[in-house]
Formats: sequence, structure tokens, C-alpha cells
Amino acid sequence: MEKAKEREMTGDELKSMLKSNIRFKSLGGVKHPGLRLEEEDLAWWRAAKFGMFIHWGLYSILGRGEWVMHNERIPAEEYRKLAEEFNPKAFDADRWAAIAKDAGTRYMVMVARHHDGFALWDSPGSYQDFTSVKTAAKRDFVKEYVEACRRADLRVGLYYSLMDWRFPGYFRPRELLENALLMKKQCYDQVRELMSQYGKIDILWYDGAWLAHQGHDPDAAWLWEPVKLNQMAREYNPKLLINPRSGWEGDFYCDEGSHEICGNIIPVPWEKCVCIGSGRSWGWIPDDPVMTFDDAIRMFVNVWMRDGNILLNVGPDKDGVIPEEAVARLMEIGAWMQANGESIYGTRGGPFQPVDDVYGSTYKDNKIFVHILDWERFQGMRLPAVEGKVVSSRLLGGKEVGYAQTDDGLSISVPREMADGPDTIVALELDRDVPKPQQEEISFTG
Repeated sequence: MEKAKEREMTGDELKSMLKSNIRFKSLGGVKHPGLRLEEEDLAWWRAAKFGMFIHWGLYSILGRGEWVMHNERIPAEEYRKLAEEFNPKAFDADRWAAIAKDAGTRYMVMVARHHDGFALWDSPGSYQDFTSVKTAAKRDFVKEYVEACRRADLRVGLYYSLMDWRFPGYFRPRELLENALLMKKQCYDQVRELMSQYGKIDILWYDGAWLAHQGHDPDAAWLWEPVKLNQMAREYNPKLLINPRSGWEGDFYCDEGSHEICGNIIPVPWEKCVCIGSGRSWGWIPDDPVMTFDDAIRMFVNVWMRDGNILLNVGPDKDGVIPEEAVARLMEIGAWMQANGESIYGTRGGPFQPVDDVYGSTYKDNKIFVHILDWERFQGMRLPAVEGKVVSSRLLGGKEVGYAQTDDGLSISVPREMADGPDTIVALELDRDVPKPQQEEISFTG
């Protein structure tokens, strides 16, 4: 297979591409020849489209978000006492995996250790044995989670924060370098544990590389040496997908938050991380309102038609239970995915550039799936010309709809009574496969 030509997207082209409200983090990470995975190694992830993110830890006891230790200036000694309360008898990793599966997700990413330093596994490398195995729970939750994912046939991802608020050297790394290096040693030891103790891991999702809560992840590469760190991780999992939050450029880009998505198709692998709740916190907050079904589907479709993945976050409570309202919404989403998954799983964004809030498309082989978000505004619109002849036009899994194809474009007629909720999907079948765009390795600078 001929390797794609690499180029860096900069200047006006980058500004134009990112004039949407997509906010990629950690642009400009360290590059290293051969460290990024090849496109074929990302094929399963691109086809999966949909994953579940889980934020859960000591902070779930307090219910004021995963940043509570830092935001409320809780001393490390006092915060540590929560570990003796953390004994979630109702925790059931198989229940998590079943919910994720029924929601239509194909992979999961669990927070193994957040910025507070509490490790949810048996971690000899943990500073001061701050782990779920050495405290009240006496359980390796990462092990239970990984095994549950495999039983449910879900790909396995682990989130790991490089930073640890317990180390003064994090806040003053140059002045307190010895302490910062102790934190770095913990990071290397723990990443090695996660990559070596639990069999094949598919995704390593870093966070928190930036130092003293200033600058960006690449600014801290002098301390973390992310190329060395990720080369070590790949020794245990050669095809491991790695995000860009360690200071290395990563295999895919990340946009996080509840802001809407607009603009053109993104020509790089990317993932939208969003909370099923209000977005005030990634960790559990009591009575946090859940996004509406329509808002969820519109958000997801806007990402998928721009060739991205969705990583949908839930925050279980202190007992490890995902709130009932969130589960109910996930089941609605899962039912929609079951009915409409042909237009999502295994597809790519395109070939039509999206028209914000009106329509966009996904495609696979000889089928184009037109996702209509606003039926009224879509009426009378002309889609760009396609290579090949349209041989059928029908609602996904349903009735035929009218179309007209000429050399300069395509129009589709969907009667008002056939419009279907937040996303009306028309499947166009062609007499040949949709041409794939020429492969390029595009990278963004900071």
C-alpha cells in the first residue's frame, strides 16, 4: 500500500478548516517518525463511530465534579480519607458494559486515574499506595472493567492523567524538579502497569500533561518525554490508539464539550467527547439534567457526517451506578442506532459537504446516506453531482422517495409526512462505489 503524502495544514487553510466551532486540544504535539499508527490500524475505530466514556472515582462520593479536590483546595491528607469511604458494593462492570452495548457503542474508555491521583487498580507504582486495592474497597476495578468489556465484545480503552495534584512539583516543576520527576516516575510505572497487566488494550486516552495549569500539553513535553513514554506503551500493545494529550501529536484529535458542531468534513481522525448530562462536570453530580433525545441525535449526526467519532460520557454515582435517567436516554439512543446503524457504522463522512443545521451525508461502498436535519430548509435544495448513476432512493429501511439526477446535481423529494424526528435519512444506491478521497496525512500546528 502506497504511503500517503504528509503535509502540515497551516495558515489560512487551517483557519478556514477550523472556522467551525470545533476546538481541537493539544495541537502542535511532538512528532516522531513511525510512532503514529497507519490508517489501516485505525480502521476498526473509524468504523466503530461510537464509544462510551466513564468518569468515576473518589470525587463521585462528593458529587461536585472530578475537579473538586483542586477547586475546593482540599488538602491531600484530607482528600485521602475518602478512600476509606470508597467501597461501592453495587459496582457491576458487566452492567456498565451491557448498558454501553445496548446504547449502540462499540468501545469504552474508563478513567483509571484522574488528576487526584487515586488509582482504580492494583498499582505498585502508585505514590503512597493511593489505590482502590490498598484502601477500603480492596478491589481492582480496572481488571473488572476490562474483563467485562471483553465479555461484551467491546473494545477496551483506558484514560490516564499524567498530572497528580498531590505533587507540589506539578505546580512548580522547574523549582521543585526532584518532586516533579517523582511524579513522572509514577506516570511511567503506572502506564506500564496498565499496558502490561490486562492483556490487549485498544485505546490509551491521556489527560493532564500541561504543568502548573498553564500552557498546553506540548509545552510540558520537556518533562514527560512523551515519545519515550508512548514507545514504552506500544511495546506492550503495538496497535494501541493514543490521543494527543501527552504532548505527542497522537493518532487522532480530540474536541471536548457540549458546544455544537458545524463546518466542513474534518480531513483527520477525530473524536468529539461530550457529556450525556449538562456538561458542568464529567464526574457525577446529583440531579444533573440529561440531554434530550433530539439534541443527542443531532449532535452525534453532526459529528458523524463530518467523519468523526462520538465518545459519550456518563458519570456513575459513588456506588458505581449510572443514573436511571441517563440509562433511559442511552436505551433510546440504542434503539435509534439499531434502526439506523446502517447509515453510521462502517461509514465515512461525505461525499457531500454538510450544510449547517440542514443536511449532511455518510457513505459506504455504493450507498450514500443523506441525513436531513431540517426538512423545511432542505426542500428544493440541490445536492452536488455524484460519480455514477443513482439506481434507487428510499428512506432508510422504508419507502421510496423521488429524486432527479442531472450532470450538475441531484435533488431529493421527501414528503412532509415522511420526515422522521431529528434526522430523516435517505439512502441513495449508486451503480458503483462512491470514490474515496485521496489519502493524505494532514497534521495541524498549534
